[in-house]
Amino acid sequence: MEPETSLLPHKSTTLHSIVIELAAADAGEIPPTLSRALHALVLKWLAAGNPSIAEAVHGSQNSPLTISGLLGNRRRGGVRIGDYFYFRISLLDGNLIQPLMQGLELSEAQSIVLADFPFVLRNMYALPGTHQLAGAADYALLSHPPQVLNDIELNFLSPTSFKQNQGVQTFPLPELVFNSLHRRWNIFAPEQYQLPTCEWNALVTAYELKTYALKMEGGTEVGAQGWVRYRFKEVEIARIATTLANFAFFAGVGRKTAMGMGQTQLGNSKFKIQNSKNQHYQKPRKKDLRLK
Repeated sequence: MEPETSLLPHKSTTLHSIVIELAAADAGEIPPTLSRALHALVLKWLAAGNPSIAEAVHGSQNSPLTISGLLGNRRRGGVRIGDYFYFRISLLDGNLIQPLMQGLELSEAQSIVLADFPFVLRNMYALPGTHQLAGAADYALLSHPPQVLNDIELNFLSPTSFKQNQGVQTFPLPELVFNSLHRRWNIFAPEQYQLPTCEWNALVTAYELKTYALKMEGGTEVGAQGWVRYRFKEVEIARIATTLANFAFFAGVGRKTAMGMGQTQLGNSKFKIQNSKNQHYQKPRKKDLRLK
């Protein structure tokens, strides 16, 4: 099977992280997860800006979007009118920024209903410096990190899992994490920034993880949340791993990253993703994995 190419004929060198602020327009209970509703909302905005691009994104096996879960204050007993929430959209193809912004502008006055719960659009942050999670990057800059890290600590801030041997692996093994990032990079980065095939040969030197069950519309997904420290001994492999670790803020890691899973950031990243513990994830019955 041939690798999927970018959705648009000319690949963009830029990546974007956009934060959408919402406010509850009613009081009551919000469903534990709204992954499919948020994904549909983003596609609706894209379709308003450019229907053909939205259709291509919807039909793509490799989504150029990562979308967080709905973050904010979920009160016991239900939310109140005006309660603040937000979610993050990352674009791995900078060509999507214009139709998304145009669609947002055209839809600004429309009501937002997520799984039968009404919200209003409060604000949108796309420019660097306007929100701690809003920003942009460039494949050229990411491919030349100012500092190569032999020890890389990744924080997995929403449940994360991987396809492995026709099953699902919840432990973020080095080859699963970095092959996931490597594959996405080479799909969306312009040709001159493509990365070579790597044998990672990395060690897991420390970790602290818990597994959580994420209730989705299609069933329950279990994934790991926490942090893992990886060590790379070879300088060139460490350089590529550093590039991909910075890319992880935009790309996410593993499965269903357009549905809120796999939100990831480098431990000392300038971007800070709020831990997704304020979503209603359920702890599995089996004992958590820990090592300090």
